[in-house]
Amino acid sequence: MNLQKLREAEGLFLQSYPGGFDDPEMSQVKKRHNVDKLIDFAKTSFAKKKFANHGAVLDDVVKVVSRSSMVSMFEKPRFRDFVNGMNHADREFLAAAYQRLLHGSPAKGFQDIVDVLSEGKLAKWSLLTVCPMYYRPTKDIFVKPTTTKNVIRQFELTHLEYKPRPTWAFYKDYRDAITQMKAEVHPSLSPNNAAFTGFLMMSSAVNQ
Repeated sequence: MNLQKLREAEGLFLQSYPGGFDDPEMSQVKKRHNVDKLIDFAKTSFAKKKFANHGAVLDDVVKVVSRSSMVSMFEKPRFRDFVNGMNHADREFLAAAYQRLLHGSPAKGFQDIVDVLSEGKLAKWSLLTVCPMYYRPTKDIFVKPTTTKNVIRQFELTHLEYKPRPTWAFYKDYRDAITQMKAEVHPSLSPNNAAFTGFLMMSSAVNQ
């Protein structure tokens, strides 16, 4: 990690938004992305006890994907139609995979979801990471390909190699890198990981 570049990005961001993501100038951005409401919805919908009803959980997974501003408008209907068109056994398997991802063996759950979504050519980073990010907003992260590649380049995360097919190994290592970067900047830049990666996105875009 290039700490100097991170500190420079922090300085420029706080110069424009002294209050970080609580700055009044950021209110429209926060309203557009609606992160807090989706965090509340995910925390309720994906609580451990909710997995007693697999059908309801998958319905709520589809709702999170459909309502998230961070998922491509082209992926949303494809994901919805794929999940809704699955047979009962496959839906049970997918719901159990989300349960493992969020409440049991995350590496196994992640890979199981990749395997299922691959059948519909939907094994995309955004679809794999959107639900964990809202459910555990200060631990898990949303991986957006362009942003991720730019962050790796801009802040010289040389130990990371982005690949289009989602893997738990990359996710875990990138999440660890984000955690380390958060610890080096003012807390106002990271009320949640969606906000922090948004800061990194804006900073890396400026330096392209």
